[in-house]
Amino acid sequence: MAPKASDEVVSVIEAWKGRLMTAPALVILAPGSRDPQVARVAHELRDELIAVRPSMIVRAAFLGTACSPTGTQIVAQLSRQGVKEVVFVPLLLSHDADHSPVIEELLLKAQAAFPAVRFAVSRPIGPEASLLTILDQRTRDALCLNHCLELDALVLSAEHLGDVRGETMLARRARQWSAHHRLPCLPAVADDTGPSVANAITSLRSQGRRHIAVGSFFLTADEPYHVQADLAHRYGAISVSDPIGCAPEVLELILARYAFAAMNLLDLGIEALDEPEGPDLELVGA
Repeated sequence: MAPKASDEVVSVIEAWKGRLMTAPALVILAPGSRDPQVARVAHELRDELIAVRPSMIVRAAFLGTACSPTGTQIVAQLSRQGVKEVVFVPLLLSHDADHSPVIEELLLKAQAAFPAVRFAVSRPIGPEASLLTILDQRTRDALCLNHCLELDALVLSAEHLGDVRGETMLARRARQWSAHHRLPCLPAVADDTGPSVANAITSLRSQGRRHIAVGSFFLTADEPYHVQADLAHRYGAISVSDPIGCAPEVLELILARYAFAAMNLLDLGIEALDEPEGPDLELVGA
């Protein structure tokens, strides 16, 4: 059995103790928003991570300028506190390998402004199979809230397709969700990188499907989420789930991403390895 992410973090902390140093600070990077309800999810994740690993330094930063603190501001605070190593964990659900240009720009600025601090950027959270469990729960809650008794199709709605691998993995998650419920399921995105939720619902209706539920593969209820939700209701979806939010599955993925990236900061005298990918298929809860 593979170790849990929390066990891997303990190994990281012990490895740094062997160097008589504290483990790297964990900075989660969330998309910024002027809506405080959107930003609150990142703060909730930070608080939960601190509760799980109180010996670690955990901060939340936001990408862009719509919300503070920014990544650079957080690094400045950590540098003043004497922190020498920082691991950024992007909270991106559609990217599986590549980082957005905004994150690359942040890393370059941080390295230039704080040459005494070492940085690592983990893989994004990505469209991991474990998130289908919480997506399933959110969708069931929405169906119950709307007193929906019939269901004959699903739409997996995401913010965008992300990188090439993220696009492939998102399509795979839609197939897994479809197979688990024995219902057709189409992916949809909120921007122009792929089919919209309106396209997905229209396609399902052309197949004779009338009771269509939309599962929201979003971390927070940001503007793209609301655009997709409104569009889904206009095109006749019987329910639209809440975003994934501060769920245990997200916390576990953050810790796993942090642990691997932090180990790459250790000078072990060996070349860094690619992060192993978990099992491709994981059934969601009933």
